[in-house]
Amino acid sequence: MIRRRDARMGLLFASPWILGFCIFLVYPVVASFLYSFTNFSVLRPPRFIGLANYKELLHDEVFFITLKNTLFYAAGAVPLSSVVAIGLALLLNTKVRGIALYRTIFFLPSLVPSVALGVLFLWIFNGDYGLLSEALRRIHVPTPNWLGDPAWAKWTLILISMWGCGQAMIIYLAGLQDVPISLYEAAELDGAKVWAKTKHVTIPMLSPVILFNVIMGMIGSLQIFAVPYIMFPGGAPARSTYFYALYLFDNAFSYQRMGYASALGWVMFLITLALTLLSLKVSERHVHYEGG
Repeated sequence: MIRRRDARMGLLFASPWILGFCIFLVYPVVASFLYSFTNFSVLRPPRFIGLANYKELLHDEVFFITLKNTLFYAAGAVPLSSVVAIGLALLLNTKVRGIALYRTIFFLPSLVPSVALGVLFLWIFNGDYGLLSEALRRIHVPTPNWLGDPAWAKWTLILISMWGCGQAMIIYLAGLQDVPISLYEAAELDGAKVWAKTKHVTIPMLSPVILFNVIMGMIGSLQIFAVPYIMFPGGAPARSTYFYALYLFDNAFSYQRMGYASALGWVMFLITLALTLLSLKVSERHVHYEGG
């Protein structure tokens, strides 16, 4: 009796979360899967068309353009942001005066909303009066057309991705706190210097954290939306910044093709799942788990 009463009370207290989980996650996921097999314009009832949406993807040139742009961005942003985040974590793991203040300063930029971030970098990368362009001109360095040249537009967004590496930095910093001091002492007895200790002690012990951050960063990069939506309307220039999430958004809300957008969403889910499983498989030989 008591156990049943405790179970009912537990379910009662958890019911707001369970209700929200079902309404805002389970239902949209199931509905989008079903809609992906329909012709659904939102304004009219869905009409079942089988695999037609998925077959259309195979002949959709814009689909492949956006997929290529997104994978290119992820391949550049994830490694670069990871290196910067690890470097900052190593610097901020030292015992110097005011280290808490430095950690706060480097973490704060990651709290800036994406829309505000896009507006900020529109000014910084402006070719005429932007802060970065003006700084390069003062030291007589040629200024590329950051926002108007297809060859530079995606690289501009990759550089911007480093702005938000503060969250990953904090996780790396927490991981560094768990590296046993005895390992560093043993390495020093063997004559290891700073770089050798970092290569043979810090990185292997930090490898599970690196794997986690890389996977999370990859998932986030494949879903990039807000910053290019603000900075490069319509995927300009020449669709070089037209990313997968933008194409999905346009199909769902601009073209009123919710069924096709749902198919796009499930294809991206499968791509993300495949890349995640591949990362886990590749990491088996390179990730060191303590006690394993």
